[in-house]
Amino acid sequence: MKIALHWKIIIGMVAGALLALGLTSFEWGGAFIADWIKPWGTIFINTLKLIAVPLILASLIKGVSDLKDTSSLSKMGGITIGLYLITTVLAVSIGLVIANVIQPGNFISESTRMELLQSFSGEVQSKIELAQQQQTTGPLQSLIDIVPTNLFAAASDNGNMLQVIFFALFFGIALILLPEEKTKTVKSFFDGLNDIILKMIDLIMMVAPWGVMALVASLVAEAPNSDLLTALGIYSLTVILGLFLMLLVYGVIIKVFSNTSPVDFYKGILPAQLFAFTTSSSAATLPVTMECVEENLKVSKEVAGFVLPIGATVNMDGTSLYQAVAALFIAQAFGMDLSLSIQLGIIATATLASIGSAAVPGAGMVMLVIVLAQAGIPEAGLALIFAVDRPLDMFRTTINITGDAAVACVVDQHIQTKNKTPLP
Repeated sequence: MKIALHWKIIIGMVAGALLALGLTSFEWGGAFIADWIKPWGTIFINTLKLIAVPLILASLIKGVSDLKDTSSLSKMGGITIGLYLITTVLAVSIGLVIANVIQPGNFISESTRMELLQSFSGEVQSKIELAQQQQTTGPLQSLIDIVPTNLFAAASDNGNMLQVIFFALFFGIALILLPEEKTKTVKSFFDGLNDIILKMIDLIMMVAPWGVMALVASLVAEAPNSDLLTALGIYSLTVILGLFLMLLVYGVIIKVFSNTSPVDFYKGILPAQLFAFTTSSSAATLPVTMECVEENLKVSKEVAGFVLPIGATVNMDGTSLYQAVAALFIAQAFGMDLSLSIQLGIIATATLASIGSAAVPGAGMVMLVIVLAQAGIPEAGLALIFAVDRPLDMFRTTINITGDAAVACVVDQHIQTKNKTPLP
């Protein structure tokens, strides 16, 4: 009997958790997991990251060149970016509302606050320094950073995905503007490269359950102190509640603006969600997201190849919502009462910061420092959430890729409707 991929991944997750719980009951268990099991999970993640840049290059160039003209590209691009901005603003707003209602920061005791500040002071300082480097740049530095000076240097770092996307779009537009007879060979090359990358994804998926098992085992073995987790439980539940509400928002968007039912949508995207949950990386999950959207949700390759790579870089709904909740949580923990104007500033800053977040684990923490600084919240409060950041990163990454898939479905429906509209 053939077992569906998402069931294999779930089995791998459960097996990894049970394996870690069993081994950590022995004194040598933690070291054994770190030395002999965790490396296999790291190798699995590295293989996914390995094909992220080639996938973006091949799929975007193919997707853009298949549009035939720049007017189709501008229309699709405008719809895509517009939808991404709308969902991001909704996510930040939801985060602020539930944080104001629940007020999770008021549940932090003074002793727990001091313990967390001391435990993670070193890690907090490193994040603050990274954020300060970004804050000292000019107002247009983010635009400058999009344009690479060297494609190969940009492609060597998954944190430079925007630069890779810029080159791919630039290259694809040039292909459209040239006569077809001059670009036939180049286009065939990228079509073939795209097919090869997709086959590599299929091969990686064959070992996915084992990679997921190794990742979950290492996560369980490295879980923070249970007392700290209890103290931060309300904060975690607040973030998770907000992320769950975003799932409902996506369901409404799918119901209203596409022909796909919400049930079919979530069933089709489930393997990618499970991958995002275990890897905490939108970039590493991108190959699986594209496969699910194209094969399960029947979105055209042109739309998926254009919308999803961009979304993996600029659309971070889960990260934006988390930043809003975290900012209010830290402010409440320090006894600060944020005005409406400051909270509106958080919406704007978190929306813009999410665009600059790299699609890799932990990047949202650096951008959160900028959000805190804008709102006048002590950056040292970052230590209050470090203990539970990794498990919450798993949840918010799941929301990030779900938002990408929802937008892809809506854009595909819009394109299909336009193509079927009869001429007057």
